[in-house]
Amino acid sequence: MTRAGFVAILGRPNVGKSTLVNQLVGAKVSITAASPNTTRHAIRGIVTEGDVQVILVDTPGLHRPRTTLGGRLNDTARSAADGVDVIAAVVEANAPIGPGDRHVIETMLSHGRGADGPKLVVVVNKIDRTGKESVASQLLAASVVVDEIAAEKHHLDAASRVEYFPLSAKTGEGAEELMAFLRPAMPDSPFLFPDEEVSDVTEATWIAELVREQLVRKTKQELPHSIHCRVVEFEWPHVTVEILVERESQKGMVIGKKGQLLKDVGIAARSQLPEGMYLELKVRVEPGWQKRDDVLDRFGY
Repeated sequence: MTRAGFVAILGRPNVGKSTLVNQLVGAKVSITAASPNTTRHAIRGIVTEGDVQVILVDTPGLHRPRTTLGGRLNDTARSAADGVDVIAAVVEANAPIGPGDRHVIETMLSHGRGADGPKLVVVVNKIDRTGKESVASQLLAASVVVDEIAAEKHHLDAASRVEYFPLSAKTGEGAEELMAFLRPAMPDSPFLFPDEEVSDVTEATWIAELVREQLVRKTKQELPHSIHCRVVEFEWPHVTVEILVERESQKGMVIGKKGQLLKDVGIAARSQLPEGMYLELKVRVEPGWQKRDDVLDRFGY
């Protein structure tokens, strides 16, 4: 008998959800960057070992939205916690548990109610950035916050089932202990994906995401929210990625002085593509796309 199920990874922006999924899968299935809301869709990373398949659902960071896009990203994250077998709330080992983390934990508990509800996990990430005493203090602080929210929101049953795992998504320390918990938590089921697959992301989407990752990293805090990338032509070995921004001034920022920034983005993205693939980048202005429902629908948000 095989086992297969879903694990929703929740957290505020930049707590390391995507890095955690990549570490557990053992391959890069989600792009990563220091800017908030790098992840914009629920991305599934698949771990198949023996007769168990664990499907990890990376989600956008839960945050206080300022645009229509931000609201939709929150909806995507919350809906990813519906009907799963495990919900993991990720917090940082090296930062106080703030209002954003409390909202994430409340979301986990509210989705974990009922005797047949999913198993619940709090992951204290980034233990490589602090000492053992601080990690122990953060684990205790997380359990206190869980109990406080449970008492306030009447989620005591869910809180009593929460497990706690310290780990470093960057180095992998503690990752196997988490996987040892997740494997038996999967229900009896046929495999839901072929056992050789590590992600459900299409090749075209992956290429567009690689380009966006490099743009987010190279433009840092200036543009990330205003950038959307999509493949508009794909006929091997040629692929064209269209980069959309909201204002004409942003177009120049993406291209860079004498086209250097766009050139650097192309080089970095190409280094992760199959050998022989030709990548072309185009930049276009789509005014105010983050706040336009018609455009967000068209872009699949």
